[in-house]
Amino acid sequence: MIRTGRQYLDEISDDRVVWLGAEKVGSVTRTKAFRRALAFASLYDQAADAQHRDIFYATPADAGVPPEPEFKAFRPCRNSEELADKHLLHAAWCETSFGFLGRTPDYIAAGMSGFAAAPDAFRSEHFDARSNLQSMHRRMRERNLFISFTLTNIKRDRSKPLSEQPGAETNIGVRAVRETDAGIFVSGVKGVGTAAIYSDEIIVGSIEPLHPSDKAYALTFCVRPATPGVRLISRTSYSTANVEDAPLSAAFDENDAILVMKDAFVPWERVLTYRDTRSTSGIWWSTPAYACMAHQASIRFYKKLEFLAGLAYLVVRSNDSLSVPEVRGSLGRLVGYAQLAKSIALGAERDHERHPGETSCVTPNRHATYAQRIFAAEVYPKFIHELRMFCGGSLINLPVSLSDFELPEIGDALKSYWVTRETDPIERARLLKLVWDVTSTEFGARHAHYEQFYQGAPHVYLGQMTEAGRLEELARFANKALKKE
Repeated sequence: MIRTGRQYLDEISDDRVVWLGAEKVGSVTRTKAFRRALAFASLYDQAADAQHRDIFYATPADAGVPPEPEFKAFRPCRNSEELADKHLLHAAWCETSFGFLGRTPDYIAAGMSGFAAAPDAFRSEHFDARSNLQSMHRRMRERNLFISFTLTNIKRDRSKPLSEQPGAETNIGVRAVRETDAGIFVSGVKGVGTAAIYSDEIIVGSIEPLHPSDKAYALTFCVRPATPGVRLISRTSYSTANVEDAPLSAAFDENDAILVMKDAFVPWERVLTYRDTRSTSGIWWSTPAYACMAHQASIRFYKKLEFLAGLAYLVVRSNDSLSVPEVRGSLGRLVGYAQLAKSIALGAERDHERHPGETSCVTPNRHATYAQRIFAAEVYPKFIHELRMFCGGSLINLPVSLSDFELPEIGDALKSYWVTRETDPIERARLLKLVWDVTSTEFGARHAHYEQFYQGAPHVYLGQMTEAGRLEELARFANKALKKE
């Protein structure tokens, strides 16, 4: 269906329980701290606009009467042209937020397309969830739902599996506490639920390997946030910032939350894996799901770097320092990094893989999408550092508000201080306020940390590169110099 922003806001105006500090939030769509639901609503309106609709929607061959368009992100790609179409979809939404919304609805939609491409991964020795997956994917696709996920297990002692953690019987991980003919009751804690408070449904699972003794925690299911027994505990909101003085904080705080469950009921038809430690983490890697999500992430990241490179150029131009060789060199490096990030995304599409099996879908190249994780985590801090260097001490002399320029007592003095040969004083302060928001506010600091751990802890994904990084192939190539092969 073609979903509008109003329809989305109406559907998440439910009885979900969200805590913000000591406040139990009545409605996420009416609370100032969570007004960024409007940012996600605007994405749906953008996609529904007749001018952009073809980028986001397509009518399937088996559509009913009248035919109902479907959101392309949910569809497995049959060929390279459809993969390129998904690039355009992801890029259009990433541009809207300048890359600062990481968990837009197309992210998990892309992951669901990867699940749908490999249904056999959801059949284990004791639980067959293939029909559950198919009906779940159909429901999400037809209703164009916003799905989030929480996959991180909270551990007090990293040397022990979940089942041996102190307090494992009360609030570590999420486990099935009992089952009935209709479904399971689950309890426990999960993180990190980015955008979970704004989503229609939450996928709860585990992406890291589980110990064989962790069967009680080996489950994947989908739950509505308003389900009785489900609570979301939000971190500090950045959305209350003044849009003039912190435009990104005010517009694009997607929120992060901890998911807490206490005897929450999950019907069997919403369960995707159950009491199987291998398949619970394996569905993210043996299917194209992770590669499809990483494809969206790589597009978002290069769009973000393009924005930051453009912002850096505006700062340099306002400082009239473009003629300084060191400055030009640093700026050129940022432009080069942005192009490299884009090339990774395009390369993953060009060297696409065809997933074996019944669907035979086309997916982005896994090696390229895995490598992008390393590049992103190491490059983003360089952009933040260079932006600060281009601004110099001016960043810590910013006025409290741009409205200070209109104060009769201090306005003229501020204008004298902030004027340059190239830039109006108010516009220069506005520009540096934006840089401060990117580099130094709570919002900016969160994004620096976010990009560092976006795809997990470095010791995890760097280790994965030795497993999925073609080491044997590379060794054979090196051995040619030794004339061993």
